[in-house]
Amino acid sequence: MPKVDVYNIEGKVTESIELKEEIFGITPNEAIVHSVMVNFMANQRQGTASTKTRAEVSGGGRKPWKQKGTGRARQGSTRAPQWIKGGIALGPKPRNYKYKVNKKERQLAVKSVLSSKVLENNLIILDKIPFTEIKTKNMVNALNNLKLEGKLLIILPEKNENVQRSARNIENVKTSLVNTMNVYDLLNYKKLILTIDTVKKIEEVYS
Repeated sequence: MPKVDVYNIEGKVTESIELKEEIFGITPNEAIVHSVMVNFMANQRQGTASTKTRAEVSGGGRKPWKQKGTGRARQGSTRAPQWIKGGIALGPKPRNYKYKVNKKERQLAVKSVLSSKVLENNLIILDKIPFTEIKTKNMVNALNNLKLEGKLLIILPEKNENVQRSARNIENVKTSLVNTMNVYDLLNYKKLILTIDTVKKIEEVYS
């Protein structure tokens, strides 16, 4: 079982805990992570791009000139794609890019990324985040005490206004909940900050 130190918000080690091997200690499956990542990105696409075909642009009801005898190429409408203000050939139309990925694959991808964070020493465990008020300075001080910089993702077991609103104005810091965390955020943020309660909930959900 992976063993990691637990810190308090003053940056001091308070204890060590063992993490579940099947969640934080597996061999990362890069193929599954890539597959789930592509699915997540596809599901974010709006699919609202649209162009007008020759049937939808205005004008073009009359044949511009007779078929033969003019010396020019034959034309049936001024709204064919080669004409100025003509319709678009093979252009995009609104569509839905969403598709589903197997639940077990999604869970394996999350476990793979969590295990990678442990291997790379990018997983920080806190005993708790005891904020009693909404104050950005409290979060800044805590991160400075832990000597953390770069992109940081704080995952909480449940909604906590004091923590979430204290972090939201800090650049490159994001908060998330166990039931809303996704592979994109786990990969996009270099260091992952969990509390002991978060670890327990993750182990409960993903066991």
